[in-house]
Amino acid sequence: MATKKTASKKATQKVAKKVAKKVTKAVSPKATKKITKTVATKVTKKVATKVAKKVTKRTATKASMAASAASDGLIHGITPYKEKAREKYMNPNQTEHFRNILLAWKKGLLEEVSKTINLMQDENINHPDPNDRASQETDMSLELRSRDRERKLLKKIESTIIKVDNGDYGWCERCGIEIGVRRLEARPTADLCVDCKTLNEIKERQMI
Repeated sequence: MATKKTASKKATQKVAKKVAKKVTKAVSPKATKKITKTVATKVTKKVATKVAKKVTKRTATKASMAASAASDGLIHGITPYKEKAREKYMNPNQTEHFRNILLAWKKGLLEEVSKTINLMQDENINHPDPNDRASQETDMSLELRSRDRERKLLKKIESTIIKVDNGDYGWCERCGIEIGVRRLEARPTADLCVDCKTLNEIKERQMI
């Protein structure tokens, strides 16, 4: 039995050696070099693409962080107003400042509306899959709701700009006192002072 096992092992070893010789003869050293080069180039390409993706992600995040840092503290792209000592409330400089804020806000909203219209025109495709159609319809409905809120806000901004032009901006509609520069910068369309607004909110809570 032992002699049979050793004979079979020797036979398999001989077959393996023959196969190895045939493979080495079939594949010349030039061919092996070419194979190694192609494998190396493929690997380097994959590594390069991965590195490039990482670099682009890092640069994009850095750019977004820089943009957010640059826009930090700005009111719709406009620097906050620096009040001077004993400065008259709602003087021409202040009214011009708030007019610029309202116009910049209005411009940004109109740009968003135009983007939505272009997006709806581009995505006006009937998808064969019902799930895709349902997701498209829900996305569109949400987008239209947000645009409807922005449309109402645009009307409010336009009416506020008319107030600025008429000289009625910056005063509480209920009690007639100053709303304040900082409150108006936080909410440029505010038409009530802090006290009147808090009273309104208390009444609304009691009604609920």
